[in-house]
Amino acid sequence: MKYILILLAVAGIVLSALALREHYNDGPAPCYINDRWDCGVVNHSPYAVLYGVPVAAIGIAGYLLLGLMAFRRSYRMMMIAVVPALAFSFYLAHVEKDVLRVWCIYCVGSLGVIVTMSLLLVAANILGAFQRSDTSASDIRYLKAEAMRNDRS
Repeated sequence: MKYILILLAVAGIVLSALALREHYNDGPAPCYINDRWDCGVVNHSPYAVLYGVPVAAIGIAGYLLLGLMAFRRSYRMMMIAVVPALAFSFYLAHVEKDVLRVWCIYCVGSLGVIVTMSLLLVAANILGAFQRSDTSASDIRYLKAEAMRNDRS
């Protein structure tokens, strides 16, 4: 799980870096597909900046943080961090669909990455909870068996 999450974080960093490059690009958008798919329109819109910081730069920092947490196997902390990232990604998808009416291929890719990470983290945390409860139950059985052996002695 660790390496899959790290790989997804790296993919998110790459996609965010491409979006950031497009944010500062003054020429024609290299990711222009048609009037519905144009990264230039999205990354030059007022929604591409949050408090003066490009959203793509925030994405790079967020994916870097998630990658470091994955490296440390801090899946509970990652779950806490991924929830606002997922919500913000859904908000940005809403802006693309309903406000700008133009999609950015990098942004959609990033949304796919954060959704996949979120689903994997839910699974990892659920499985981790089951493993912890199994370990606790086996510890209790072990302690009871030790207590019974000590009582016989």
